[in-house]
Amino acid sequence: MTTNRRILIADDEPYILRSLSFVLQKEGFEIETACDGEEALEKARQFRPKILFLDIMMPLEDGYEVCEKLKSAPDTKDIYIIMLTAKGQIIDKKRGLEVGTDEYITKPFSPREIVDKVKEIIGS
Repeated sequence: MTTNRRILIADDEPYILRSLSFVLQKEGFEIETACDGEEALEKARQFRPKILFLDIMMPLEDGYEVCEKLKSAPDTKDIYIIMLTAKGQIIDKKRGLEVGTDEYITKPFSPREIVDKVKEIIGS
């Protein structure tokens, strides 16, 4: 059985999409990106990633809405969702946990932190 090495990055900041895609592709992961909440939902359903890095503040649907929809659907409930956000307040983390977020990483973050986290989750 092959390991799912697919990662979806959903963020409305092009720099975040480019930089995370670059470092993760360099490590051999298959990457898809989305720049708004609706695109994130669509790509999560089609691409079936193991991990979704999800920004909270995005157009069309925010990260909380996306997370809640994915975690409540049988075909996407097992996606490991990591909120990538500048919103590091306790209330924001609490809301994320309520909708099913698996983990939080607060911006700014280092690319190495992201790669290490992915390897920890995927087990490679």
